[in-house]
Amino acid sequence: MDNTTEGTWESLPVKLNEGILQTLEEVKFTHMTPVQAACIPLFMRNKDVAAEAVTGSGKTLAFVIPIIELLLKREEKLKKMQVGALVVTPTRELALQISEVMKQFLQKFPQFTQILLIGGTNPIEDVEKFKEHGAHIVIATPGRLEDMFRRKADGLDLASSVKGLDVLVLDEADRLLDMGFEASLNNILGFLPKQRRTGLFSATQTQELEKLVRAGLRNPVRITVKEKGVAATSMQKTPSKLSNYYTICRSENKFNHLVTFLRQHKHEKNLVFFSTCACVEYYGRALEVLVKKADVHCIHGKMKNKRNKIFADFRALKSGILVCTDVMARGIDIPDVNWVLQYDPPSNASAFVHRCGRTARIGNQGNALVFLLPMEEAYVNFLSINQKCPLQKMVLSGDVPDVLPKVKTLALADRAMFDRGMRAFVSYVQAYAKHECSLIFRSKDLDLATLARGFALLRLPRMPELRGDTLPDFKETTVDTDKIRYKDKQREKLRQKLLLELKDQVKISYPKKNFIKNKSWSKQRSKKERREKRSAKRRRDEGSDVEDEEMQELLNDTRILKKLKKGKITEEDFENQISAQISGPKSKHKAGAATHEGSGGEDV
Repeated sequence: MDNTTEGTWESLPVKLNEGILQTLEEVKFTHMTPVQAACIPLFMRNKDVAAEAVTGSGKTLAFVIPIIELLLKREEKLKKMQVGALVVTPTRELALQISEVMKQFLQKFPQFTQILLIGGTNPIEDVEKFKEHGAHIVIATPGRLEDMFRRKADGLDLASSVKGLDVLVLDEADRLLDMGFEASLNNILGFLPKQRRTGLFSATQTQELEKLVRAGLRNPVRITVKEKGVAATSMQKTPSKLSNYYTICRSENKFNHLVTFLRQHKHEKNLVFFSTCACVEYYGRALEVLVKKADVHCIHGKMKNKRNKIFADFRALKSGILVCTDVMARGIDIPDVNWVLQYDPPSNASAFVHRCGRTARIGNQGNALVFLLPMEEAYVNFLSINQKCPLQKMVLSGDVPDVLPKVKTLALADRAMFDRGMRAFVSYVQAYAKHECSLIFRSKDLDLATLARGFALLRLPRMPELRGDTLPDFKETTVDTDKIRYKDKQREKLRQKLLLELKDQVKISYPKKNFIKNKSWSKQRSKKERREKRSAKRRRDEGSDVEDEEMQELLNDTRILKKLKKGKITEEDFENQISAQISGPKSKHKAGAATHEGSGGEDV
């Protein structure tokens, strides 16, 4: 089936409600996409559907319309607390997007109510809203939905509300499993009736997904939508109207090229992907200053309440720059994105395809560009073979001004920016060591001195990967970085207090204890991360905002100092712990709050 328009809505073999047709006309959706033409009739004829289609193919309407049609055809009218349809999706941005589409269609059907259950909000407020207004259609992320099933003590018996469920939709189902939601999904499925219609929508097929199909669907009709003119054996995974490019640049020039490109395209809509939350925070702040007269927004998995507003604000813009991690890589529909820029290649190849899919949606034109280091050029051939994703080389020519001195000036003016640069560097090195394609992305091949210059660092951070290396090619600033102050007076006051206490404490000597020399972080943390990943499957709690986390680091430093005073740790332990705090703060959050957001780093 080709991913082109498939005729008008009136040409469907099943008749749509007049209210739905009016809404489609209002939003100027005059023609169907293939996935819509295939899924809607099957759903309306009470078939289970497992659909695989490239990103941007119009999957949302393929289940929103049948949901309303099936609820309209119910013999018994839905009661206030009775849920007729449930849509489960991996990220809050995608859930919010689906909710907005559903809201447009429900304007013609005021008899139906919907509720959005996602992380970043108070669960008790969700309970009270559900009890007050009811919800015939629930759109949710797995973590929050699972939590709602446990709220019987708060007066919400969701298990009883879903007993008469008509339709279940699992959107971006492959991503749900990638992110470790399998246990949550199984728990949720356990509450739902067997006699229901189920739709499973994904961009890729995996063995894990096949297990879910067998467990959750009954004799499903399988639908695969491919690009026009592409053989089934060599199915292209990116939209046909996407122009996909790569460019090669050295690490010390990489950010200069990015800034130059964005200045040239600031009147367009651009998404810029980085590998870690810390890189988003650092480079996002720098771009706010360096790209004049452009709206620059930052979004990543550690953000809490702000994420929904940032996403909505950027969607409404005619032009602007969204600096983000892979939290924005899947299923998100942002209108009229002109360029997807991948400053850092993602940790796995499938995420590359999904990032590109944020542009060239529903048959529109779009462009994508990935920045690669010279030693990473083999990745182009890998993507062509592994992901059926061919790339063309783009040579970025013309005047490329050096903006790194300006970034250094920003760090000298505010310790918060200095700290962000140190964290970004450490997180990048750690993320690089975990890349799925380790034969191409080898951390031992990284020129750390050149990389540090590219990050515009004033000095090198204390980190095990640099222990014993002098890096003569990197020249540290002559400024005493300990004297760089926070612009935030409260933070600076707390820091000065800590430094004063530390100065007094240095005079006290404690007996040294034997200790084992630290391994590099990339190896040292692997066991802990496996443990965290298992825990993340059980809990998908939202992480705190970065600003709050930075304040927490200073409080943590104070706690470490108290341990030193009481003799619970040695001076060596104290220095190691303080270094770890400054160079690479440990995240206390699971899943979406992880510093490195790869395929398993989204939140609920």
